[in-house]
Amino acid sequence: MAKTCWPYFDPEYENLSTKINPPRVSIDNTSCSDCTLIKVDSMNKPGILLEVVQILADLDLIVTKAYISSDGGWFMDVFHVTDQQGNKITDSKTMEYIEKVLGPNGHRIDRIKMWPGKRVGIHSIGDHTAIELIGKDRPGLLSEISAVLAGLQINVVAAEVWTHNRRIACVLYVNDDITSRAVDDPKKLSVMEDQLQNILRGCETNDDDDENKVARTSFSMGFTHIDRRLHQMLFADKDYESCGLTSDSDHSPPSSKSTVTIDRCEEKGYSAVSVRCKDRPKLLFDIVCTLTDLQYVVFHASISSDGPDALQEYYIRHMDGCTLDSEGEKERVIKCLEAAIRRRVSEGLSLELCAKDRVGLLSEVTRILRENGLSVTRAGVTTVGEQAVNVFYVRDASGNPVDMEMIEALRKEIGHTMMLNVKKSQGPAVANKAQGPEASGWAKTSFFFGNLFERFLA
Repeated sequence: MAKTCWPYFDPEYENLSTKINPPRVSIDNTSCSDCTLIKVDSMNKPGILLEVVQILADLDLIVTKAYISSDGGWFMDVFHVTDQQGNKITDSKTMEYIEKVLGPNGHRIDRIKMWPGKRVGIHSIGDHTAIELIGKDRPGLLSEISAVLAGLQINVVAAEVWTHNRRIACVLYVNDDITSRAVDDPKKLSVMEDQLQNILRGCETNDDDDENKVARTSFSMGFTHIDRRLHQMLFADKDYESCGLTSDSDHSPPSSKSTVTIDRCEEKGYSAVSVRCKDRPKLLFDIVCTLTDLQYVVFHASISSDGPDALQEYYIRHMDGCTLDSEGEKERVIKCLEAAIRRRVSEGLSLELCAKDRVGLLSEVTRILRENGLSVTRAGVTTVGEQAVNVFYVRDASGNPVDMEMIEALRKEIGHTMMLNVKKSQGPAVANKAQGPEASGWAKTSFFFGNLFERFLA
């Protein structure tokens, strides 16, 4: 048999251009009086914009303005950012982290070890199993899910839960309480999957709206960013379609309203996407993530905030180089962007709880919420050391504002075993110097628990 010879390719060849022209990152605190400028220059590559925006979002930075250009072989971005209180970025560890992960050796850095406090935002938090669930939402569903896990001695290390258009999507990071490692017992995994599937299947109906939507439970060891994964799950579930919008829109907060238009830019051969809506943290990430997963490339973009409102303009083409020409394609992109904006909007009350972590804690908390007539619309759960820190956005079972008598009953039942803080979330207003943490309902879990966590440990 003749011997076949194949050409040799150096495995480092793909990184050659990066070595020749390494990324440059600068953090400028002098040019603007009210914000920090983060400038990123590098060789252009697929997905680089989402990667940069994702890192800024995970650090809870507020992007007030941005100018993006990646037409050709070079990627040049300028981001005007502040912290959650509207101040410049002056923390040396934060600045060092940004420079390292966006710099020449960013692809080699373990972001978890460098920034261990941001574990919820990354789809890898040590020795865990990731559970993905999607199905029809109903009051008390999260309580039933967590009760199943507690019954199997499965500890929830972290979780993110979103609801939109009567659907629920959640990603839970769990481990075996006995071994403190990922759940690898095939029998236990099978039992867990069957029980969770039965709960989700019990929510499904034969309504025309849901006839093509099937509840799903899956286990994953992947490394997709958790917020991106939730967007992908709800997109695959077609939550952007008109079905279910009527009943859900009755409770849609005013801040979820958005205007998305798509026009053709004849001179440059782009499609111009314009988004106007209430500003909020992670809005830029949600839109860039959606465009990327729809396989559109952003060549230029301009982001600005005018008071409570945001205007974002993107000049895009499909990955195959085509623009959005058909009305059907434009309508689909508009619906997907509007859904991406609404998924993270939660108004009403947010409940912040801090307690010593243990198996069954999430089950106990969600059971108490359910028994007090509260329905969870969005949740973030994480663990810091031996302490569990959780945020639940709630409304009553009918979708109406929560009666404060319910909250007082909740305080009495929780007693002294947990720290409880209640905040009124008044929409996605961006924090500024005159607007402290109490006025902003959009802080991330780690930000929510700054003072609360310190009091608990005192």
